[in-house]
Formats: sequence, structure tokens, C-alpha cells
Amino acid sequence: GCLPLNIMTDSFSEQARADFQRSLFKAFTNRVWATLSGKPTMLLSYDEIKEKLHIGGPIYRGVQTVRVDQIAGSLNRYHEFDRVFLPASDKLAVRWQSVNRAFYQEVSLPPVVLYKVGQVYFVVDGHHRVSVARGQGQIDIDAEVRECATRVNITADLKAEDLEILHGKVHFLERTSLDTLIPEANIKLTIPDGFERMLEHIAVHHYFMGIDLQRDI
Repeated sequence: GCLPLNIMTDSFSEQARADFQRSLFKAFTNRVWATLSGKPTMLLSYDEIKEKLHIGGPIYRGVQTVRVDQIAGSLNRYHEFDRVFLPASDKLAVRWQSVNRAFYQEVSLPPVVLYKVGQVYFVVDGHHRVSVARGQGQIDIDAEVRECATRVNITADLKAEDLEILHGKVHFLERTSLDTLIPEANIKLTIPDGFERMLEHIAVHHYFMGIDLQRDI
């Protein structure tokens, strides 16, 4: 016969608690490995990306199916989960376990709300749902997506030093409009001040061209 409802519920709760403790341990081992390898562990901050890359929008794109591994940032809770959306502390236990129980009970949850910048998605609403989905091995998740315009592309493995280089590239493109004038141009630099140096070279070349041609350039 079927198990009584309260026994089934207790079983789901025990499983949810076990999953949360396992996720906490994984988050701990990730932090240790990150310290040794230098790989980023924190979620990307939407506000920092917005400030550094001067992004526009967001524009509503409707409900879409989004790959979970492309969700690597947060609007305002980037300290509470790591880069692969494992919970960072046991303070998240109650809500996380509640969402996880819903997964086992096959309860339908509303779509999460995401901002898209380049190839990265930032969670506006639904952090625990994303965390549980990733912990349960889901490939995709339903999401309301709002896309933000950007002059440079970012990916989920973005590092702090990469962001500084892209910050310089955005400033370079704003000054030169190279992406508008020559859309196929794809300049990649590996030093933080590389684009600033290029602007200096352009300014010097501009000055001497004016002297040689005896006119404004």
C-alpha cells in the first residue's frame, strides 16, 4: 500500500536536509580548491558589471529556457552563494530545504527572474531555485529574461582581472567607436592597461599625422 502522507513528507524533509549538508560541504571544498588554484569562487555582482561595462537596458525578452551553468551572477545576493550556486552558509538552510522538498514532491515553481549580460545570467529573483536546480543536476531552468546591452562579451568564467581589461576595452570603444566603424575588428589584450596604452598611441599618431598633412585629422 501507499505510505501515509506524513511519513512521505518526513522522508522528503530528511532528503532535503541531507542534500543541503552535502551542498555546504561541496561549497567548502570549492573554496579550498579556489584558494589553491586561483579560480573565482564568488558570484558576479550585477552592480559591479554595470559600473565597469556601462551596460544598457534591461529589455524584457519573455520566458525562456536557460542553461543553469550560464547563471553565474546575482543582483543583490552574490555573497550568499558561490560561483556554481552552492549555498555559502547554513543561514540559507530553511528556504533552500523548502525549495528542495518541492523538487522531490514535483511541485511546479514559478520561473526565476534573470538579467542577461553577454553570455552570463544574473539572478534577480529565485536564487534558491537556481541553487537547488544545479544541485539536483538540472541542465535547464525556466526563466523570465531581461537582456542588458553591452559592447563587450562576458562568460560565466569571468575573473576579476578579465573584468578590468574589459573595463578598459569599453572605455576604448566609447572613445574610438571602433565596434561601430569596423564591426569585424576583434582586439584582445591580456594586460589591464593595454587599451589605455592604445589610446595614447592613437593620440600621438593623430598629432603627428596632423603635422605631416598640415590639417586637422
